[in-house]
Amino acid sequence: MASTALVPSAASRQAIFGRGGSTAARCYQCATCTSVCQLSTPDNRFPRRQMLHSQWGLGEQLASDPAIWLCHQCNDCTVRCPRDARPGDVMQVARSLAVEALAWPRFVGRLVGNAATTWLVLLAVPLVFWIVAIYLLNGLTPPSAGNWGYDQVVPHWLIYAVYFPTFFLGMGIPALVGGTRAWKMWGANNPPRSGSFVKAFASAVQEIVTHRRFGSCTSAAQSRRWGHFFIMWGFIAAAAASTFIVIWLYLPDVLGWVGMVVDLPGAITFPMVQMHPFKILGNLAAVALVIGGVLILAYRMRESSPRSGAFDNLLLTVVLAVIATGVLSEVGRIFFSPSVAMWIYILHLSSVLCLFLSVPYSKFAHLVYRTLAMTHERMLGAKG
Repeated sequence: MASTALVPSAASRQAIFGRGGSTAARCYQCATCTSVCQLSTPDNRFPRRQMLHSQWGLGEQLASDPAIWLCHQCNDCTVRCPRDARPGDVMQVARSLAVEALAWPRFVGRLVGNAATTWLVLLAVPLVFWIVAIYLLNGLTPPSAGNWGYDQVVPHWLIYAVYFPTFFLGMGIPALVGGTRAWKMWGANNPPRSGSFVKAFASAVQEIVTHRRFGSCTSAAQSRRWGHFFIMWGFIAAAAASTFIVIWLYLPDVLGWVGMVVDLPGAITFPMVQMHPFKILGNLAAVALVIGGVLILAYRMRESSPRSGAFDNLLLTVVLAVIATGVLSEVGRIFFSPSVAMWIYILHLSSVLCLFLSVPYSKFAHLVYRTLAMTHERMLGAKG
């Protein structure tokens, strides 16, 4: 029978410990964590194995282990650990190392992975970009008071010119490359997969959109479950509202170029009236995001919550900045002076750009890797 050599690495161990996984040294392999985990299965046990790999500095084994993505960090294991080894936190560190190892381009993965020292650059670059762009466009001149709109600060063409390429090139391609690398790596290091990818993927997505697995957690994680749930659906609703607005604005013109005349109901003018269906959808998205953000913050303030490292805090900071500046931008257009509202809007644009650019490299990458890991799990037969 072929054997695999496990070579401990002091450098990998130091990297794990340096990112917040030093508590793994306390683990004496009692297996309490795996025993109490409601998400661990007989065919796919965690986090005991990952704790051992962290102690030995087996960084490659951690990065190539799909089980680290099946952990939802509900913290049942951490609450019940007799040694306070905080397995949930160690699993989060393992995921951050995996994201960096799978990243493309690799240097961007390292930049985001080392957010403890690079956070200022990551947050400042998008802000400086928008300040310079708007200065070159209109000298950072606030709109005149009255019924003004943010298209007077940044025209729609510039929004499209920045965010469409960012979405497809800066976020889509790196996510596709990283996901492909992970899928191939898991296939090479595990038993053969079988069955329909489409069926397994659809089942995984259904579980994700309902956040059903979070319901299995028995510690103080329910507020985190619902916090993630509301934030996820808030972003989905916001994306849907933006997409509908773009379609309603430009589809008649696009079809007119090919000789088709289409008169879509509900003409859009800016600023949009509050009772427009797309505006209502956007406002509902904002409400969901605020609720989710409050629940996540409340969970973080509890003693049993995960200890937040820089990798985790970067995403939380950016997401909360997107939510807060988005809500304040809408409120500010009505109640604040144009100059104050303009700067809030600039902060919103920069936080959204930072979010888009960091998705494949930050904690947000679990959208890709967790979905694929759950699909991989189903195709191995661990889940029906």
